[in-house]
Formats: sequence, C-alpha cells, structure tokens
Amino acid sequence: MQAHSPIGIFDSGIGGLTVARAIKNQLPNEQLIYFGDTAHLPYGDKSTASIQAYAVKIADVLLKADCKIIVIACNSASTAAYELVKAYVASRAVVFDVIEPVVKYVDEAFQNKKVGLIGTKQTVNSGVYRQKIEALNRSGKFSALATPLLAPMVEEGFHNNQISQAIIETYLEAEELQGIEALILGCTHYPLIKPQIDQYYKESVEIIDSSELLAKAVREYLESAALLNTGEKGKDRFLVSDYTASFEHTTNLFFGKEVSLEKYPLWE
Repeated sequence: MQAHSPIGIFDSGIGGLTVARAIKNQLPNEQLIYFGDTAHLPYGDKSTASIQAYAVKIADVLLKADCKIIVIACNSASTAAYELVKAYVASRAVVFDVIEPVVKYVDEAFQNKKVGLIGTKQTVNSGVYRQKIEALNRSGKFSALATPLLAPMVEEGFHNNQISQAIIETYLEAEELQGIEALILGCTHYPLIKPQIDQYYKESVEIIDSSELLAKAVREYLESAALLNTGEKGKDRFLVSDYTASFEHTTNLFFGKEVSLEKYPLWE
C-alpha cells in the first residue's frame, strides 16, 4: 500500500455513490475507483453465495488497480461478504464496510437508548445490525423497519416532493419507530432523502448517515497510517458491470455531479 494509491469503493449498483461522494468531500485529494455491479443489482434478492462470488470478483478488480482501501458501500454485500472479502484481500489492502462504523457510533453515543433502523427487506431480515448493536448495548432498545419503497423511489427521482414525503411519513409513523432517539439510514440510497426525514422529526431524532460515518472512518485510518495522498491525484474512475444511459443519468443524482461510466464486465 502506498499513499498515492486509490481508494476502491463498490456497490451492487449506483446507490453507493453516496458513500463515494461523502469520501470525496472528506478526502478531496484521493483518487477514487468506484465499481457498480449494475449487471447483478439488486443484491438484496440474491443468495449469500452469489453475493460473495460477485464481491470477491470486484475486490480482485480493485486490487489489480492497486487500491489501498476497499470500501464495501452496500449493506447486503457488507452482511454477506465482509469477512470473506477481508480474508481474500488479506494484507494487500484494508477493507471497510458500511455497518461497523455505525455500530461503533451507536455504542459510543446511544448507550441505554432506543435506536431505530430503516433499510431494505434483506438488510432488516438479516438481523446483522440488531445482533451487533445488542451485543454492545445490552440495556438499550433496537427496532428495525423494512422500507422497500424508498430505494426505488429515490432511483426514479421521486424525492423532495409531496409523493416522497407522504411515503416517508407513512413509514416513519410505524409503531416500530415510536420513541426512538436515533434513526439509522440502513441503505446507501437514503442520504438523498435525509432532509425530508429531518423535516419529519424536526431535529428531535438524530439521523445516523452511514455514508458520513464511513467516510470519517476511512479518513481517520489514512491519517493514522500515514497513507493520505499528498502528491498528484489520479483521475477518478467509475466502472459498471453493465451500462445503460439511465445508469449514467442516475450517477449525477447520487454523486452530485456528472461522471462518465466505463463498462467493465465481471465475466466475459
């Protein structure tokens, strides 16, 4: 690993670009290589074995690009493949996932309090957040609610309007989320609707954005390991396993600016 090496980030599709954007905001001098596995999205309805196979293949692509860090910017892949990817990568790069920084923050800031989570059915049903948080925060309470309409709603551009507000409020009014003091956004799409969630709670509930916590964890690691890039920065690259014009259009929504996608099939 060298300081000028890039940071690799991967997701089942385009949603992980919210993580890439957060990392870019905190580390503007770092080169990013993003891989969206658009040929196989969504991961949420795939078997664990399939997700692991995709994740290892993508990790190999990022290792060949000499990435010093590999970020799993996907809750489903973090749940199914984090340990396997760490074992595969070994000492060649450092692996981060979207779950561990959130669990660490909840342990530090919300001991003995009620914390809620919204996410896809796969993320909620896996129970991974519950297991990890309850193992550390035995006196606290945890509740999770599957919110399957939110990710496709965001991808279709239905956010920050009356339609999205009605859907968001219907979910947040669910019994599972009553009395919470913090809400985990358990999907990389959700930072785009964070302002509407904030508006609903009127700042009475802290909204925990995994992309921001993950970006902070990556920055702190690079600082402590003396791996911050202080030289010239390479050009950011955005790879996808399948290309459509709609994917490229959606990247602007998630990354905050126009980018050009490169098609890079995982299997020829």
